[in-house]
Amino acid sequence: MVAENMDELVSLCKRRGFIYQTNEIYGGLQGLYDYGPLGVELKNNLKSSWWSSMVYERDDVEGLDSSILTHPHVLKYSGHEETFTDPLVDCKDCKSRWRADHIKDNFCPSCGSDNLTEPRPFNLMFKTNVGPVDDGSNFAYLRPETAQQIFTNFKNVVDSTSRVLPFGIAQMGKAFRNEITPRNFIFRVREFEQMELEFFVEPGTDEDWHEKWVEKRIEWWENQGISKENIQIIEVPKKDLSHYSKKTIDIMYKFPHGVEELEGIANRTDFDIGSHTRHQKDFQIDSKVIKNDDSVTKLAIQNKKTNDWVIPYVIEPSAGVDRGVLAVLNESYKIEKFDDGKERILLALKPHLSPIKAAVIPLKRNNDEIVEKALDIKRMLQSLKLGRVLLDNSGNIGKSYRRHDEVGTPMCITVDFQSLDDDTITVRDRDTMEQVRISCDEAPHYFQKNLL
Repeated sequence: MVAENMDELVSLCKRRGFIYQTNEIYGGLQGLYDYGPLGVELKNNLKSSWWSSMVYERDDVEGLDSSILTHPHVLKYSGHEETFTDPLVDCKDCKSRWRADHIKDNFCPSCGSDNLTEPRPFNLMFKTNVGPVDDGSNFAYLRPETAQQIFTNFKNVVDSTSRVLPFGIAQMGKAFRNEITPRNFIFRVREFEQMELEFFVEPGTDEDWHEKWVEKRIEWWENQGISKENIQIIEVPKKDLSHYSKKTIDIMYKFPHGVEELEGIANRTDFDIGSHTRHQKDFQIDSKVIKNDDSVTKLAIQNKKTNDWVIPYVIEPSAGVDRGVLAVLNESYKIEKFDDGKERILLALKPHLSPIKAAVIPLKRNNDEIVEKALDIKRMLQSLKLGRVLLDNSGNIGKSYRRHDEVGTPMCITVDFQSLDDDTITVRDRDTMEQVRISCDEAPHYFQKNLL
């Protein structure tokens, strides 16, 4: 069972400290959210899983963390200044603004008026002044995607690592888009995080690599707990392809608000490196690129066997962190009903994603011996560095269990009077609610076994 609607997830996120509306005390800012104590852990765990799968578990990928501020030339030659737009429509009656594709039957979604303007292009990129003088001549963009800084650093990475094709550069980080109508909680927002890989390949091998990466990305999402029945794979129609794309496959997910894109895997051809390289005429570039008179660097890689210089093709798996968080929250959300009429809310998160790995609960909050014993166990488990271990000294064991079920804690460990006598503890499983008694000496092994 997943969430029946978005309201269930929004309520859970605020109630339990996953996600808040940014600047809520002043009415908030549309399309911007803050991650709370549990949300930041969940998000970081998802990012860590992606980074591990991309960089640590592969021998052909390097990592990068580039600047958010972006030189205007980068986005000029990438095509963003000309193409990174949405069609904007104004309602003349209520003065609201909408993306044209959100208008149904030519009626304003806010007031129902048909008194609308004609669609006009609206550039989604944020500009900011650079330097002390704000005269409009010295500006940069907040990057609308993480990809371009990877391309502009291509030669730096090749020179410093001696990489040969095929290889990739991975990056996670913030991106900014001035969305006309942010919507559906954290699905479409103005400030978000991306997980992007640019995988560079020999021309002619790109189609095979594209298929491989589609398979790998589906497998990864399934490993995060996303069920096959909630995933759809679609090929973007040729007419809807981005200007750089030869072929794009979208991994679609059944969110509470409908089926929408979770990740795209694009064959970007040689457009990106070809666009940013110096001396474009020296290379056989397949894509149509803007003539570049500003680049000072030749972006190409030498074939060690033939000594020819190659402009590589690029395969790009690109996923939104925030969309990923929303998907795993939705996927893990369950309401279980019992024979006695009671029910519990459960987040059946994969253990590696859970914000809290274990809660250590003293049976009596005012018993110094029990609390100190619980602290010792908490310190022991925390030293394993598998994630956050929480001392929950609320004094109500039943409420603690229900609270930790709701936030996805895989196990709760109860320390009681018997623990003081025989050095044993009770471990409760989140999903089954089964309880086992183990010795404290067994706890590290049990902890590792059930979380890895």
